[in-house]
Formats: sequence, structure tokens, C-alpha cells
Amino acid sequence: MAGKVKRAFFCSSCGYETPKWLGKCPSCGEWNTITEHVIAKESKSIAAQVASLPRATAQRVQDISEQENRRIDLGNKELNRVLGGGLVPGSLILLGGEPGIGKSTLSLQLALTDNNLSTLYVSGEESAEQIKMRATRIGIHNEECTVYTETLLENIASQIEEQHPDIVIIDSIQTMYTDFVESSAGSVTQIRECAATLLKIAKSSGTAIFIIGHITKDGTIAGPKILEHIVDVVLQFEGDHNNTYRILRGIKNRFGATYEIGVFEMRDNGLRSVENPSEILLSHYEEPLAGIAVGAAVDGIRPYLIEVQALVSGAAYGTPQRSTTGFDQRRLNMLLAVLEKRVGMKMFQKDVFLNFAGGFKIADTGMDLAVVAAIISSYYDRALAEGVCCAGEIGLSGEVRPAPRTEQRISEAARLGFKRIVVSSFVEKSIKRSKGIEVVFISSIEQLPRALFAE
Repeated sequence: MAGKVKRAFFCSSCGYETPKWLGKCPSCGEWNTITEHVIAKESKSIAAQVASLPRATAQRVQDISEQENRRIDLGNKELNRVLGGGLVPGSLILLGGEPGIGKSTLSLQLALTDNNLSTLYVSGEESAEQIKMRATRIGIHNEECTVYTETLLENIASQIEEQHPDIVIIDSIQTMYTDFVESSAGSVTQIRECAATLLKIAKSSGTAIFIIGHITKDGTIAGPKILEHIVDVVLQFEGDHNNTYRILRGIKNRFGATYEIGVFEMRDNGLRSVENPSEILLSHYEEPLAGIAVGAAVDGIRPYLIEVQALVSGAAYGTPQRSTTGFDQRRLNMLLAVLEKRVGMKMFQKDVFLNFAGGFKIADTGMDLAVVAAIISSYYDRALAEGVCCAGEIGLSGEVRPAPRTEQRISEAARLGFKRIVVSSFVEKSIKRSKGIEVVFISSIEQLPRALFAE
């Protein structure tokens, strides 16, 4: 006799589980997101039904043998960088991003790269003909890539067992479903059960599995939060649809450093790796312009130089405007208040517009000095001295604090041919003198104009 079917209520936004219906989710605070789902009996879980997979045995730590080659070269330097030096066999990787940002393109390029790896590309969103059209545009190099259009997880598991591929790509997890869960594809229960089964397949067979996931309107990965806990690596694909550049950011990585980034350029024939981000983030002008400064930023462990553009003009109306692109507006307001209090600039009478080149979003506090430098340059309508860049954080009392990894920022500025870099004096004793670049140390924001305009 079949057991009683269990039912539960889940939040479609964050995956919060509750035994009864609620109007407002206690976890994320969203309204009308609690929906009812059927939960299969524990004995019917698909993770327990894949009997063909070998069972794990308990081992002592000293008896566990490490593989000699723990990383696999994917043939893509930027993707290898974000993963921590290459792909770990048996890992489960979640790739999220906005619609049309390039998730499927990046995944198909990975499958078609000539890296001597057999790849199974499972698509639940596109037909085989659509994939072939995109593959022709990108360029087919890997003859070991096979395409399988299926959404039923049991059939996918059988295909993986039959082919034993090195890499499996699932596009996307929201379209997959299992017959052991009585709910529609994309529901919280289906996503959780499918992800748990894919994890078991990856760990048991040694096959690395990439999962493509959709994101919600607030930028988080759709489905239950447990999805991000199940997988080994979470990658976020970011970028502006009006811009050609994309950033692949590591949010979680059990095998390497988090918050590492990879930079790509979207072209007609796919995504191109950008090994030197500074080449796309710095503009070249025939003569210096007011309101433009260069800052040395660090994202993860990667230093790069980026151009900051500021426009300061008289407020035409009573309330001055504050507009930013790629920078936290609240932090901009704080920096303007510091300028008014410590330097005496009458910012309450000015409209301020701030923009970062390339459509990049900067959260590095070490860019404070470059932002203030661009504002000062536009305020006085005077271009900065040629070959000057900045790296430092500004406090509320006007002091200039050291930016993380200051020495790496200085080395990157010197490598790109800059003549002078302005940093905090708190690191003067610990910083080695770099050849080919003058390092100017300042302790307060009042000293910044002299360092910027001096020839």
C-alpha cells in the first residue's frame, strides 16, 4: 500500500519551508510567494533510486589517496582563473546570470573547446538544431562533444552512465524534473531534488557537472537557497547588455579563492577572454581632460586600472542631483560631504555625475581616492597631471587609509607606464620603492590636490 503523500509550503523567492500557508515569507519578507508542493516519500527519493552508482565507504584520513592531477585545463584562461587554476574532477558548478548575458554561449564554448575532454551538453531549453546554429557561429573544434535534448533526470542519469563523459553541462536546472517528485519543473522541490542527484552522480563518477541557473529580479539565483549550498562552486555572470564586456565572478568556491573574476568580451563569434582588463578600462586622449582620473583597483586578487569620469556643475534647481554608474551612491554622498567639510568645496551647490568606464560595477573602497580626484578635477575644471593614478580609502575625518594590496596596485600602475601613484602614508614603511614610478604618500585629503596637479 502506498504511503501517504506529504505536502509542504515553500517560498518561491528564497526557498523557505513552512508547514502551512503564509501571506508573507518570514525569511525574505516577500508577499504572496508561499506555494504548496507535493513532497515524495523519503524512500522514493531519486537520489536513493540511482542504484547503479557505487556506494561510498568510510576511510581513515591517512588512507585517502590524493590524485596527482587535481586540476583539468579547460582551454579557457579566464574560466580556469575563476575556478582556482582549473576544473576539479567530480565537482558540481552552478553558473547564474541574467537572461541573454551569455551563460549558454559560455557553456557551449566550453563544450566545443578543443581540450581533449569528452563533453555531454544537455539542453532543456533549446532544440538540437538551435544548438547547432549557435555552434556553427562559435566554431566547432571539439569532436568529442555530444548534444542531448532532455528534461527528465532519470534519462539524463542513464545517458551519463552510458557515455562516461568528462564534463556534463545542464542547461538549465529550472527545466529539469524527476518523476519521483509530484510537482512541476522549476519548483523548489524539483530543483532541490535534481541538484542533490546531480551532486551524487558527480561525486560517484568523477564527472564534473556544470549547472546553468536563472536569477530573480533582485539578482539572486532562482530556486531554494539550499541549491547554492549543495554545489561546490557558484559563478555569477554579470554585465551590461548595452556593453560588450562581461564579468565572471566567483561567489563560492570550495577548491580556490572566492571573489576572483574573469573578464570576457562578447563578439559575433562568441566570448573572447580579456587577459588584461586595463586595456579596455583605460581610454586614450590626445590631450588631458578635466574630470577624468585613473584608479588602481583590485577585485579578488587581480589588480587592474580603471578610468573614473566625473562631471560637477552648478545646480540648476534647488536640490542638487547625484547620479552614479557603477558606484554606490551612498558612498559618493559620503565622499562629497568629506570634501565639503575638510577641503571647503561647496558641493551643496553642485550637481555631481559619476561614471566608470566599461560599465563595470566597483565595490572596492580603494577607489575612493580616484573618485575624489575626478571630482576635484571637474570642480576646478583642470586636468590632472599626465600619468597620475590613485589608490586609497578615505575616512570620515578626511584621513587617507591604505587600500588592500597596495603593493600590487603600484606594480600594475608601473607595468602600464604610469609615472606617479598617490597612496596612503600609512604604508610608507612597508612598501618597497618601485622602479619606473613615483609613489606619493599622503595622510589626509587636504594634501590630494597638490599631489594631483603637480607636474
